[in-house]
Amino acid sequence: MPKIKYYYDSETCRYEQIKVTTKDIIIDGVMMVSLILIAAFCVVIVYMSYFDSPREMSLRTENEKLNFYYVMLKKDMLRISETLALLQERDDHIYRTIFEQDPIPESIRSAGIGGVERYNEIIEAKLEQEAMILNTLNKIDQLKRQMYIQTKSYDEILSLADNQHLMLSSIPAITPVPTSQSRLSSGFGMRLHPIYKVRKLHTGIDFGARIGTPIYATGGGVITKISNSFHGYGKQVEIDHGFGFITKYAHMSEFKVKLGQKVKRGECIGYTGNSGTSTAPHLHYEVIKNRKKVNPIHYFYQDISNDEYETLLKLASIENESL
Repeated sequence: MPKIKYYYDSETCRYEQIKVTTKDIIIDGVMMVSLILIAAFCVVIVYMSYFDSPREMSLRTENEKLNFYYVMLKKDMLRISETLALLQERDDHIYRTIFEQDPIPESIRSAGIGGVERYNEIIEAKLEQEAMILNTLNKIDQLKRQMYIQTKSYDEILSLADNQHLMLSSIPAITPVPTSQSRLSSGFGMRLHPIYKVRKLHTGIDFGARIGTPIYATGGGVITKISNSFHGYGKQVEIDHGFGFITKYAHMSEFKVKLGQKVKRGECIGYTGNSGTSTAPHLHYEVIKNRKKVNPIHYFYQDISNDEYETLLKLASIENESL
């Protein structure tokens, strides 16, 4: 049963019944609903300020994971960058120094890999983390380029190493006749000619030895000359070692090689003799570097001791008569 409300009428001095119209009911209802909606909205706002929705919670969790993996990726890239920098330093200051090569210019190592148009798809997607993604991709591309340059550098160093190995096995490095079976009788430089009796440049070293003493190639190479003459160098052999080196073996008695034959260091190429313009059995040995005759004494370092080398130096320095 609805509650009846009254009001006091001062004119009639009586309590009169309040009559509620439909309009009043509607207005009251609207106000009530409005208050409820406002209250509910405030509650939702307050709730959302302190609590995430399931969707927001999912996105927040996903962002935290992405952040975590980004930090890990950044650390890994830093470690790779540090390792690469160490390899570059070794490349420039150790490997290339050994092979007497210039370091790779920094301008090449740090060269760019193109503009931002390479990442147009990401830019057009308008991602929230666009700057972070672009920075990461750019760093990865730089690392890729630097690693590519470094691998090419190591390919070059490997080629240099192979070439160096070939050079070390080719250039003159031993005495052409055993020191136990010979004696250095005349060195490189101005010497008295045995026939003309005048001071003349002696372009090699003479090793006095019995006829038939084995002569060995002082480095790997190819036989490019075999000749026989009754004057001058007499029977002689020339070996082209490559790398600008040629050795000459003169006044021989017998050959043991053929023209065009490849020989290795220490391989017997013939025997000592007394052919050509010679006054005694011996071997005349020359080293030619870049078309210039040089002192062979500097190319005896592999098969003799320090004391033996000192003895050869002293004998070679004596200005006597060549053979």
